[in-house]
Amino acid sequence: MSYMITMRVNGVEHTAHVEARLLLSHLIRDVLDLTGTHIGCDTSSCGACTVLVNGQAVKSCTMFAVQANGADITTVEGLAKDGKYHPVQQAFWDQHGLQCGFCTPGMIITTVALLKKSPKPTEAEIRAGLRGNLCRCTGYHNIVKAVQAAAEARRSS
Repeated sequence: MSYMITMRVNGVEHTAHVEARLLLSHLIRDVLDLTGTHIGCDTSSCGACTVLVNGQAVKSCTMFAVQANGADITTVEGLAKDGKYHPVQQAFWDQHGLQCGFCTPGMIITTVALLKKSPKPTEAEIRAGLRGNLCRCTGYHNIVKAVQAAAEARRSS
């Protein structure tokens, strides 16, 4: 069975016919061709597919596309404005909060949501906030530094 859905992704309205079983992660990557949203596990364990749905961080492999009908979705591609990185993206770059980069989009989106809730998080709050996102390369030290730098940049601007 196919459903017609409409959603706003990175500020652009999209309408698509989708099967009821199509995951939001696959709609984003395969239909909308926004490949910054990574699929790492398809079981919600890694967090690489995290996007903002109506401002909330959601692992897009845990949500059917039809459930996002009418939603406002932001992917990592939608964070930069006018050719400038979002402060969180810039902080990950400046603080070397990535190595292979596979987990980075999910980490960045999760950080955006975390800083919206807690503009001045402690290190413990940062680590707790990121616990649903796995990185197999960095050991998290520079990721935590990146989140701290992004929080400071938000307060300074």
